[in-house]
Amino acid sequence: MSDSIAYKILTGEQLQQLLAEGVFTGAPIDKADGYIHMSTAAQAQETLEKHFSGQTGLALAAVDLDLLGDAVKWEVSRGGALFPHIYADLPLSAVVAHAPVTYAEDGRLLFPA
Repeated sequence: MSDSIAYKILTGEQLQQLLAEGVFTGAPIDKADGYIHMSTAAQAQETLEKHFSGQTGLALAAVDLDLLGDAVKWEVSRGGALFPHIYADLPLSAVVAHAPVTYAEDGRLLFPA
């Protein structure tokens, strides 16, 4: 997994919007905060558990941050960790893979290839 890959957790409806319109303008929390919240592979499972607990029909979109240039800022967030934030709309062209949220038998989050 490349350091340039980060993940956006999307509802099924948000993923369909991204695929249909070619751009994701943000979830309500993203719009309120002024940027699109992203997680690294190491952060994604905790993000799911903290912010999406009990929700079904979720998807993970793998995003190549290198394709977004200066729109990406790494900022301190939960627990003092650096999280990638996108200060722009997310174009489908930066999404390198997407898949439903699924877990391995041992409970680890499985990432889209």
